[in-house]
Amino acid sequence: MQESNLLLATARAKLEEMLLARGLRRSSERFAILEEVYSRNDHFDAEDLYQAMHQKSYPVSRATVYNTLEVLVECGLVSRHQFGDNDKVRSRYEKSLGRQQHAHLVCTVCHRVTEFCDPRLHLIKTNVGQSMQFQVDSHSLVFYGHCTDGDCGNVNE
Repeated sequence: MQESNLLLATARAKLEEMLLARGLRRSSERFAILEEVYSRNDHFDAEDLYQAMHQKSYPVSRATVYNTLEVLVECGLVSRHQFGDNDKVRSRYEKSLGRQQHAHLVCTVCHRVTEFCDPRLHLIKTNVGQSMQFQVDSHSLVFYGHCTDGDCGNVNE
């Protein structure tokens, strides 16, 4: 719990710094959206976030959610992924501060996103960068398929 509070405090400070630097309003809505994002441990789309805010009786518009997500992506507090779900691409987000590099498995049936880490990915990234004389800052790896655990089929559109 203490680690998540420290992470949120760091995220708040980084957001405030970026808003001040750009001359943008430091609204309570933006900070409430940041808190909601950093309370989650999943991959979500803007509509998921909007619905979560309303379930908590926090009156925020869709436009504010979308605009705040853009700001959070720009300042490195949130990562945006373009996962293709059944031939349509939609943006999914996840908190990024304090997170290690990881890859994703995306189920094309139920749309579940599962993260995994494998030290060999770091080794591949390093070796490719060295052999190609290229500084790799980040990477993205996504495997598409379907769940085999028996829980698949709960389509979440």
